[in-house]
Amino acid sequence: MKYYIIAGEASGDLHGSNLIKAIMAQDGDAQIRCWGGDLMQHAGGTLVKHYKELAFMGFLEVLMNLNAIFKNIKFCKQDIAAFQPDAIIFIDYSGFNLRIAKWAKEHNFLTNYYISPQIWASREGRIEKIKATVDHMYVILPFEKEFYEKKHNFPVNFVGHPLLDAIANRPILNESEFRAQNSLDLEKPIIALLPGSRKQEVQKMLSVMLSLTSDFSDYEFVIAGAPSLDKDFYASFLKDANVKFIQNKTYDLLTVSKAALVTSGTATLETALFKVPQVVCYKANWISYQIAKRIITLEYISLVNLIMQKEVVKELIQDDLTKQNLKKELSLILNGEAREKQLSSYNELIKKLGGAGASSNAASLIIENAKTA
Repeated sequence: MKYYIIAGEASGDLHGSNLIKAIMAQDGDAQIRCWGGDLMQHAGGTLVKHYKELAFMGFLEVLMNLNAIFKNIKFCKQDIAAFQPDAIIFIDYSGFNLRIAKWAKEHNFLTNYYISPQIWASREGRIEKIKATVDHMYVILPFEKEFYEKKHNFPVNFVGHPLLDAIANRPILNESEFRAQNSLDLEKPIIALLPGSRKQEVQKMLSVMLSLTSDFSDYEFVIAGAPSLDKDFYASFLKDANVKFIQNKTYDLLTVSKAALVTSGTATLETALFKVPQVVCYKANWISYQIAKRIITLEYISLVNLIMQKEVVKELIQDDLTKQNLKKELSLILNGEAREKQLSSYNELIKKLGGAGASSNAASLIIENAKTA
């Protein structure tokens, strides 16, 4: 059968690649066209558009790039119409994907949504669009099934979290070799910096995160470079001898890290699954933050705290993200009781998410639904 998959960010590329592998394992005749990244392409998808061309962040940035966004929407519709897939699969990236889903439904394509838009966090009214345009929804967080089915009477499938697949499939890392290959100190414990994947947020986050280097000179700070950004972009942040840079190896970096400073998003959950104590950091431009504050209804912004429904990791948001606060919170998780408490909560988190197998579960359901459509 023919499948058309749309992911618009680095995390979507990762989960999309594992989904492609699972579809191909179960459907030997699968033809797949996709919007995503290098991982989806390497998994066997024909890449139509790279997410590097799609990554606009925040309300202002989206407004400034509306023309490009509308051109992409038009092109996407034309490409789907030419390919005539048996199933369209949307991965997160709701602003774009819900528009395509509306058009796809009107043109009688089977619509699958893998990794739900976070309507439980903001703009819950989008449930009406989802009900009208999505044939099958596959959710990856335990509380999402209850949210959709009990609150909105919309049946969904909980397939488990694909990050557990991504981590379970990894080869064992030799730490000494990894440090040597990446010019890292062979002895110093590492503090990983995960500042996000978009230029605007990376610049804001690193300026605060790197203000701590002189206070923690016994540690090596290592920036996890996003695959969507060139190494040249990071050059201005690498002037301190105690700061190193690694690109496209975030999971390897987390494997060897003592602690991490992490921008909110999927990375907070990834860090927890690698059992690395963390402080969550987030600062948007003032206008974007004021708008977001009014439409986001959640008590927490990190997935770790949302899933656990309590504060497991400290969140320093907007004006709370200062050098003084960050220094205090990082000190707490390097040694002692706060560190052990966070690690213990991570074990509870992993139990809540269920085991590996999300990609395979989702693929089975997508194939089955396409056959019976």
